[in-house]
Amino acid sequence: MIKKIRSYFLTGLVVSAPVAITLAVGWWFINKIDAIFTPLLPNKFLPENLLPFSIPGVGLVIGFILLTFFGFLAANFLGTGFLRFGESLLNKTPVLRSIYKGLKQIFETVFSEDGRNFSKAAVIEYPRKGVHSVCFVSTDTKGELLKKISKDNEVYLSVFLPTTPNPTSGFLLFLPEKDVKILDMSVEDAAKLIISAGLVNPD
Repeated sequence: MIKKIRSYFLTGLVVSAPVAITLAVGWWFINKIDAIFTPLLPNKFLPENLLPFSIPGVGLVIGFILLTFFGFLAANFLGTGFLRFGESLLNKTPVLRSIYKGLKQIFETVFSEDGRNFSKAAVIEYPRKGVHSVCFVSTDTKGELLKKISKDNEVYLSVFLPTTPNPTSGFLLFLPEKDVKILDMSVEDAAKLIISAGLVNPD
């Protein structure tokens, strides 16, 4: 009886915990966006002032409309002119210039329409010979880095080596293509393997 109760409890935990955590994160995100954009709406138009209850997600809708509107302005001639003027001011400011350029490049890469992202999962010998780590291939190494490290026109790959269980931190490594073994598993399966500390293995 105790074993059955324990089994039922663990099954319930496995089934419900991912759903509960996902809903909690979603609720936290909606509340954060609401706190940013809802104050932009006049009080007389707030749902809680028109209805006997509040409606979560109003700020999310407002944020979506505003960002879409800014995108529309930036895409036409007048908006492009203002954007260039603003960028020229930022480029003349020593500290802000570096921050803006770095953030702009990151956002343009992550949210580009071609969906550019990690292309493949791979395994490399790290942190020493004989010890292997899973990584993600970003791109072929190019530019000054390739000229400085490559010998005899050897191809190098830029790879991201994430940490466990938090894959948002890690190391950017530049390795010869011959030292990077491409895996058949997808990037998503490799991410699950890393986040679960090896407990979730792809087929």
